[in-house]
Parts: sequence; structure tokens; C-alpha cells
Amino acid sequence: MAVSVETAGGRTAGEAMCPHRLIMEHVTSRWGVLVLIELLDRPYRFSELRRAIGEVRQVSEKMLAQTLQTLERDGLVHRDAQPVIPPRVDYSLTDLGREAAEQVRGLALWATDRMGRVLEAREAYDAEKARAGTAGAP
Repeated sequence: MAVSVETAGGRTAGEAMCPHRLIMEHVTSRWGVLVLIELLDRPYRFSELRRAIGEVRQVSEKMLAQTLQTLERDGLVHRDAQPVIPPRVDYSLTDLGREAAEQVRGLALWATDRMGRVLEAREAYDAEKARAGTAGAP
């Protein structure tokens, strides 16, 4: 997640300039994508969510906490702190978060389904660049 500089009105410089760009950053960030997709299945406790995301990519407690806090502030994640011993905090998607998560999951599925074509395109591009680089050599 990008670090934002707060302005006099309590808003960040990014929010003042382009608020929809900032929400796109939050939703499509490395951890935002994984959190949203994982929470589509069910609510998670913090440690459960960290383990679930860890199957794909290791995330530090600090980064996960910051990501959840940012998504909560944006109205995408609901934090339910229950006054029990030991303390229990569950994270789930709001209706708005579910909408965003479904869009992100759609993009992730598209990327998975099209990976073969992307790899072919990369290989063709790299081969063309290699040919162009050797064509100009004496």
C-alpha cells in the first residue's frame, strides 16, 4: 500500500487529487487482492486469514493489519471485535467489499485462464527483441 501524506483537512494528498485512484490502489494492492478474494469464502480471524494468504504468499502481521485497516476505512471490510476472553476479532466483507472482491476475483480468474497466452506473447516479444538486437550487430 502506498504511504499517503495527510493534508490540513485530514484527507491524504492522494484523496484530494484523485479519490478513485486511491481506492483502486487499495483494492488492487498485493495484499488487498488476496484479502478480498479470501474473505469472499467466509469471515476469518486475523491469524486464520494470515495463514490462508500465506499459502499463496507470506505476509507480515504489520502489512496484513495495515491492509485490513485500510480496507475497513474504505468500507470494504468489517472488523467485529467481540468482548470475550481471549479477545476475538473477525474480519468479513461488507456489501461494498463483496462487490469489489467479486470484480477482483474475476480479474484473477481471467489472468489464470489466459496465462498460457500471456506466456506465449512474452516469448514472442522476447524472441523479436533478441532478433532485433542481433540484426544490427556487424
